[in-house]
Amino acid sequence: MRHRKARRKLGRTTEHREALLRNLTTSLLLHERIITTQAKAKELRKIAERMITLAKREDLHARRQAAEVVQDERVLKKLFDALGGRYQGRNGGYTRITKLDYRMGDGAPLAAIELIGAEVAERTRPPRKGKERGEGAPAGTEGEAAAAVGAPGEPAAAAAASARGEGRSGRRRRRRRRGGPRPAAAPALPAAAGAAAD
Repeated sequence: MRHRKARRKLGRTTEHREALLRNLTTSLLLHERIITTQAKAKELRKIAERMITLAKREDLHARRQAAEVVQDERVLKKLFDALGGRYQGRNGGYTRITKLDYRMGDGAPLAAIELIGAEVAERTRPPRKGKERGEGAPAGTEGEAAAAVGAPGEPAAAAAASARGEGRSGRRRRRRRRGGPRPAAAPALPAAAGAAAD
């Protein structure tokens, strides 16, 4: 029986799991919002909240304890200079986990984990340099514009499919999922088979 075993193993050895959670904690404290699987997010929450609690103490011993987990100096500095002060009046609950969709490759349930005050920090970020998405395009989304224009001689349905990022391979994949016919494989050369038998 698995009584009183509070942690998730995440399908990894102890050393791998500890390194993974250290790296996720560092990324969360640096970017203030990351997307990972739900199981990893729930494990990450425990460590990240402990790091912020250490940062609120603001003494040398707390900094050294946090440095065992957060091994990046600039993230450690941000943790003690900015994040510890931000949550000084809050007793726990520094993170928020939001469930998202399922990952495309393996169907793993995804979640976004973010620090509670991160939405304020996102709004104050300076705009990116260079051309913004959709700039110079006609009214509507980029996909609509590409579907409306299309390549010369290309049907409108094909133009819309290419705007959505779907090509022939996407149609084949969907057809296979529905149980439709598969594309014929190239026939093997009989001469090569006969030579190998000799």
